[in-house]
Amino acid sequence: MLSARRQCGAWRSSPCDLGKGERSDDSELPCASLLGAAMTGTVPAPDWVERFAGLARLDAPTRAVLRARSAVLKMPEGALIFGPGKSPENMLFLLDGTVRVQQVSEGGHEIVLYRIHAGQSCVLTTACLLAYEDYAAEGIAETPVSAAAIPRDVFDELVAQSQSFREFVFAAFSKRITDLFRMIDEVAFQRIDVRLAHSLVTLTGTDDHIATTHQKLAAELGTAREVVSRQLQEFQRRGWVQLGRGAVTLKDRTALEALARHRD
Repeated sequence: MLSARRQCGAWRSSPCDLGKGERSDDSELPCASLLGAAMTGTVPAPDWVERFAGLARLDAPTRAVLRARSAVLKMPEGALIFGPGKSPENMLFLLDGTVRVQQVSEGGHEIVLYRIHAGQSCVLTTACLLAYEDYAAEGIAETPVSAAAIPRDVFDELVAQSQSFREFVFAAFSKRITDLFRMIDEVAFQRIDVRLAHSLVTLTGTDDHIATTHQKLAAELGTAREVVSRQLQEFQRRGWVQLGRGAVTLKDRTALEALARHRD
C-alpha cells in the first residue's frame, strides 16, 4: 500500500492504495543503507483522526477524506524515516513512539533539533511540503513507531480548502518554530552545565538511569563530546551522577533539578 521512492528515504504513495491497507505492485522497501531498517507494515486506521484534537474538530467530509486516503505505517526502532536531500511525499502524524530529528554536519557533528512524540506531527515535514523543498535533516525512530500518513496531494488539497485543517497545521508549525528558537538561544547563550543537567533529568524520567553515551549527550546539546565528558566527570565528582559504560545514573536528582532550573 505504501511504497518507497526509488530515491531512498523519501516515501511515495498512491492515494488510491492508501486507504486499502495493501502494498502497490511497484512498491519497494526503503534502502537499507539510508533507512537502517524497513517499515514493518501498514494497516488501515479508520479512527486515527480522533487522536488529534485539531483534526477531530474538522468537518465530517474532511475527516472522511483523511480516513479514506490514509493508513498507518509501522517502523522499527532505529529506522531512518527521512534524510537530507529527500523530498517528503506524505504528511505523517505520529500515533505511537518517538522520532528524533537531528542535523548532521559535513564533519559528522550532530545536534538534536527536537523530538516528535505521539499526538504530534513533524514541523520539518510540514515546511518541506509547503515549500516543495527537500529535507535538510534526518528523522530516526528512537522506539518502534506507528504513524498515519496522508499523501502530498491530499495535504495540498486540505491546506487550500479547509480552514480548520490549515489552523491545525500552522498552530503545530508555530509552536515548534518557537521551540527551535528557544533551542538556538540555549546553544548560543546558556551554560553547558545547566543544559546538561536539564537533559539528564529529562532523559532519565523517573528511574534515574539512562542508557546513553557521551557522544549522544553531546548531540543532544550541540557541543563536543569532550565538553560533555568533562562536565559529567565534574557532576560525578560532586556525587550527582555515577558514570558507567554506556550509561549514566543519577545519584542526586534534586541537585541536578536545581541546576537545571537556571535555564528558565
